Amino acid sequence: MVNITLPDGSVRSFDAPVTGLELAGSIGEGLKKAAVAITLDGTQKDITTTITKDSEVSIITNSTDEGLEIMRHTVTAQVLARALKNLYPSAKLAIGPTIDSGFYYDISTEEKITTEDLDKIEAEMRKIVGEGLDITRKEYTRDEAIKLFESRNEPFKIEIINDTPESETHFGIYEQGDGVFYDLCRGPHLTSIKKVGAFKLLSVAGAYWRGDAKNEMLTRIYGTAFKTEKELKAYLRMMEEAEKRDHRKVGPALDLFHFQEEAQGQVFWHDKGWKLFLTLQDYIRNKLAAHNYQEVNTPQLVDHSLYIKSGHWEKFSHGEIFEVKESETKLSALKPMNCPCHVQIFNTGLKSYRDLPLRMAEFGCCMRNESSGSLNGLLRVRSMTQDDAHIFCTPQQIESEVVLLCELIKDIYGDFGFNDIVVKFSDRPEMRVGSDDVWDAAEQALKDACDAAGLTWTLNPGEGAFYGPKLEFVLKDCIGRDWQCGTIQMDFNMPGRLGATYINEQGEKEHPVMIHRALLGSLERFTGILIENFAGHFPLWLAPVQIGFSGVIEKHNEHAYKLAKQFEEAGFSTFVDPRNEKINYKIREMAHQKIPYMAIIGDREIEEGTVTIRRLGEGNKTTTYKVEELIAKMQEEVVTKALPPMAE
Repeated sequence: MVNITLPDGSVRSFDAPVTGLELAGSIGEGLKKAAVAITLDGTQKDITTTITKDSEVSIITNSTDEGLEIMRHTVTAQVLARALKNLYPSAKLAIGPTIDSGFYYDISTEEKITTEDLDKIEAEMRKIVGEGLDITRKEYTRDEAIKLFESRNEPFKIEIINDTPESETHFGIYEQGDGVFYDLCRGPHLTSIKKVGAFKLLSVAGAYWRGDAKNEMLTRIYGTAFKTEKELKAYLRMMEEAEKRDHRKVGPALDLFHFQEEAQGQVFWHDKGWKLFLTLQDYIRNKLAAHNYQEVNTPQLVDHSLYIKSGHWEKFSHGEIFEVKESETKLSALKPMNCPCHVQIFNTGLKSYRDLPLRMAEFGCCMRNESSGSLNGLLRVRSMTQDDAHIFCTPQQIESEVVLLCELIKDIYGDFGFNDIVVKFSDRPEMRVGSDDVWDAAEQALKDACDAAGLTWTLNPGEGAFYGPKLEFVLKDCIGRDWQCGTIQMDFNMPGRLGATYINEQGEKEHPVMIHRALLGSLERFTGILIENFAGHFPLWLAPVQIGFSGVIEKHNEHAYKLAKQFEEAGFSTFVDPRNEKINYKIREMAHQKIPYMAIIGDREIEEGTVTIRRLGEGNKTTTYKVEELIAKMQEEVVTKALPPMAE
């Protein structure tokens, strides 16, 4: 007898072992048709897996996120990989995982593959799908698996097998048809090639084998897949819009910043971009002052022994930390994170429970040695400014502090127009510090705080920080993309590792709880997100230039400058275009620079003490205001953090 417990708590009993597909069929034919895999006691397995003992099982269907990921995995590992071998027989297959919104496959080939080849590869993929071959999983011993891939001249597959712990004696290998194609994979996969949905190859890039610059540079082919052609087309339309908004194009076009090879992963901020950055920083600083944060600043070059004590050295010393050898015996690091330094400030002087919670913030410049291939404009840099803070509190204060943080984060995101927010709860990772008892307490404390804050969250298993569980706040932008920004991380470990204590109500020393939190993440990354969300058409309060003035003809320029000074005295950043060009041309130029208010100055405006405005986002519509009236209108727009009119 095999008893299977389903997600709703019901139990189905079978006289003999049963496959996942048979289980789905016993529930309903519709479920059997939609089923693509199962989760067996917490692990995803093929739908054809035989369940031999009492187990907890859930059915994964093709309409779920998990089902979509399995389908994409089949597309990359079975369809794309086979197409590449068909077209480039001497190519060596590496790996083909799924990623957010798609997949990629890495291969080694003597032939250069470019974006011009993608149509040809797609055509071969469709031919393979048309064959509709079945996919079956077979278990091979280590020696059998190595022998198979030696016969197929696949050195990367052999390396993966050899690097797998000896405790793993068998390997899953998926076979198409009768030996048409083989791939080493943990799975699961669809049972047939004909079940894949609509797919599209997107780009070609280079990537080092296993992300190590010492290894061979491979060719990486990116693609995506969806259940239906309609969903694929909607995604591709979104990607086209994203391309127009790409901050790496918009930013330089608006003269905000640039990057260059001599300082990879570091931003050259121009005047307008730096104004935007400082406005963002000052906005957060004012929020923190209202919530009784102390603002501190800590050293850039820190002895590596501090990071050994905190646990960061073991976690991040595989090339991610910039090491500086100051002498034969002294090894330091460019500060990769602020938290150990904040503990040092906490440790100065005796602290009482009456001093807690102590909220410590820093706009700290952190350096991380991100690989050159992972750098992505402002979104992934080596030098970043964290809007970082750490709250030292008692266990009894956790709940109230997390509630306050959740309210603060939602308030801030609302000011930027981000109201569609998803919260993920990330629990203990495989590599971590601290005992399971400490982790149990930290996870339960954070869950209780979420309940008190009224937060709805989804579990993100194994993705917590190495020192504690965390909440991740994921924003959805105006074209539907997700961005993980704010975090709240519970830490019961680091204060003890770094000797942080306070005197509790009983007069005894106790380690404080340390809450790590970021509101925006890195300011560089959030600036990139804002540029793409608004396509450079920022809300008035954020815009680096808020109003531009232009005379109809040259004689009006003197008055334009006077008006600009008047608006500057009212607190606005201004621009005057004195060129002897047609007014429509000058207004169009200001629109291209995304200046929110474009002022036209002519004889009538000078005589009547008015200004004629064209508002970015409102087409060719013009409105004439008294100067004081326009200043008041703009000030109200700044105070209320009003979003801009719909972009052109």
